[in-house]
Amino acid sequence: MSPGATGAVASAATVVAGSVGILGGTFDPIHVGHLAIAEEVREALGLERILFVPALHPPHKPGVPLAPAETRARLVALAIAGNPAFALSRVELDRPGPSYAADTVELVAAATGGGRPTFVLSAEALAGLPAWHEPERLLAASRLAVVPRAGSPALDAAWLKGRFPGVAIDAVFLDGPSLAVSATAIRARVAAGRSIRYLVPDAVAAAIAEDRLYRPA
Repeated sequence: MSPGATGAVASAATVVAGSVGILGGTFDPIHVGHLAIAEEVREALGLERILFVPALHPPHKPGVPLAPAETRARLVALAIAGNPAFALSRVELDRPGPSYAADTVELVAAATGGGRPTFVLSAEALAGLPAWHEPERLLAASRLAVVPRAGSPALDAAWLKGRFPGVAIDAVFLDGPSLAVSATAIRARVAAGRSIRYLVPDAVAAAIAEDRLYRPA
């Protein structure tokens, strides 16, 4: 279906020169679910590039212990190395203060020629959007690409418009991929000495093991 409509995008779209998608997160660690989402959005919407944006200070996780930002960024770089359409962005790592999505989208738009980036988020994240920092700025500066999240209810364009009446919204809702993989579960498996093979790229698993990340102190 066309962007802005509720439902799946049925087939690969023609790549639009200069088009950019933004996939932000803590990436603690990045895993195959992130990569599958990025590839699905890239192909379905015809995006030329997907920027992976690790958060320096995620505002929705105050006080939550995270691996160092540079470590998380290195894991992202290892994970995306084989896909020329994927790139690591330091837009949130290199600026102080909370990593607000509205700021990030505006900075990416300015750096890439002023076009409207596509901001990728899960249905779970979308449910919390009304409580984000200046969400109207985010909606004004970007198109949303919403992907399902296992265990979260499916939302649609009507839900979004109901939360932001009178706001012009450009959003597309995809019906996949829906992979039940989470960074929380991966960290728990590492802490328990269990394998994370096939849950993260091999290079990421090797780096986690080498750096002894997520293991009990």
